[in-house]
Amino acid sequence: MSSEQHAPSAGEYITHHLQHLQKNFAFESVKQKDIVDFSLYNLDSLVFATVLGFLGVFLLWLGVRKATSGVPGRFQAAVEILFEMVDNQSKSVINNAKSRAFVGPLALTVFVWIFLMNFMDMIPVDTLPQAWHVAGPALGFSDYLRVVPTADLSTTLGMSTFVLLLCIYYSIKIKGLGGWGHELIAAPFGNHWALWPFNFLMQMIEFLAKTVSHGMRLFGNMFAGELVFMLIALMGGAFAMTVTGWGMAFGHVVAGTIWTLFHILVIVLQAFIFMMLTLIYIGQAHDHH
Repeated sequence: MSSEQHAPSAGEYITHHLQHLQKNFAFESVKQKDIVDFSLYNLDSLVFATVLGFLGVFLLWLGVRKATSGVPGRFQAAVEILFEMVDNQSKSVINNAKSRAFVGPLALTVFVWIFLMNFMDMIPVDTLPQAWHVAGPALGFSDYLRVVPTADLSTTLGMSTFVLLLCIYYSIKIKGLGGWGHELIAAPFGNHWALWPFNFLMQMIEFLAKTVSHGMRLFGNMFAGELVFMLIALMGGAFAMTVTGWGMAFGHVVAGTIWTLFHILVIVLQAFIFMMLTLIYIGQAHDHH
């Protein structure tokens, strides 16, 4: 986009903003052509997710470090409210106290991390990409940049896959390898040898469905939100190009304000839903059938 001499059309604008900064494992700039391609990765999502993950952990550490037994400040009160909320949800889903000692803090970290990644959608859509159009090529990178990691399916499916691995781990830890193996072939239809293949197939379908839906739900909501912000930005661009398009300017301000206020609820809700499903799925791994 930065090398073009003409103003981009609406289609070109959206296409450019939906393209990730992609690299292969030789660190060469590439563009994904297939729906699934494990030979490359989205560098922008990886960098932003990592930085925001460290930021989330730092904020939680800061809240603990500044905790006092007296009247808490606003930041400490916010951290305590968040911790109590997650802790109560964890206790209601997972009965094993030893498991909660790890899963509770994990759920809290997941909530904060996803909220921070979602919150990147609140930054004006052209702010960071416009700066990258200059900085990126100067550093030897292409000028593509997407700043919302949760609007990237590889990020959300990666997180949901990690939850699946935790579920398998706790299934084996709580029930034993033999007990979990027996459950795979004995549930949900019953422990009869003729039903073992059907039971195993249903278990595999359940694992796959939970993992895919867990990641797709977060991705779908954040991708849609990102796309709406791009469409609203185009309204402002139309006004800037026509000068007389006051209706576009008014619509840009009104639509942007309304969607931003609504999206604040969305980014919090999606972080909470992902966290709750993480607790529920790990809690189910503790249940015996």
